[in-house]
Amino acid sequence: MARVAKRAARRVVTTALVVRSVAYGESDVVITLLTEAEGKISAIVRGARKGSRRVAGALEPMHSISVTYEDKGTELATLKEAHVIRARTGLMTRLEAMDAAGTALRWARHMFPPKTEEPAAFATLNDALDALDAGGDPHEALAITGLRLLSDVGWGLELEQCIVCGAKCPEDASAQLDPARGGIICRKCGGARVLLRAPVRRAAITHKDVKPHAKALIELVEAAMAAHTGFGEK
Repeated sequence: MARVAKRAARRVVTTALVVRSVAYGESDVVITLLTEAEGKISAIVRGARKGSRRVAGALEPMHSISVTYEDKGTELATLKEAHVIRARTGLMTRLEAMDAAGTALRWARHMFPPKTEEPAAFATLNDALDALDAGGDPHEALAITGLRLLSDVGWGLELEQCIVCGAKCPEDASAQLDPARGGIICRKCGGARVLLRAPVRRAAITHKDVKPHAKALIELVEAAMAAHTGFGEK
């Protein structure tokens, strides 16, 4: 009977962000990482709950870490080592900033496909965490981050012209938006249920004057995410 050759483990060293951690067994943890080299991966961390020196203090979210893991082609990689390379202690002192960072990381966990490199989205996330760490307004930072992430992963909304007929929407006009179809639809083409007020639409397009409209923009991001992933649905 022929033997099936075992696949050699592939060793990967990359920068990463921790977006989820779940206890596994008596002493292990399964983590979800967003990595610079390979996008979203899941990895088991042996002995993490017993205080493993190989990952001490490096599995908290918000901080940028360097990780080494082995991938044998199975669902779970094995994390061998991790250490913090960019601690964001300023962010950790403000509850609203922590909430905004947590939301951005949760969005990214749903947006990133498994084991697919997303360099632009990874950079956007790190820029957002740095801005929050430096004292940036949490709601404004979150709104801009969400809009950029949508574009980075190919889910950007068309907000300047009708996605059906291509007619330009006047700059100072409100518009009807269908997140599931990816943009605004003029009345001649049937319109859509979501009304996007002119100031909000301008802020979404230009990323300027965002703060007064941050709540509406965050809702817009989550509506677009729901259309692609079911995010936020009960």
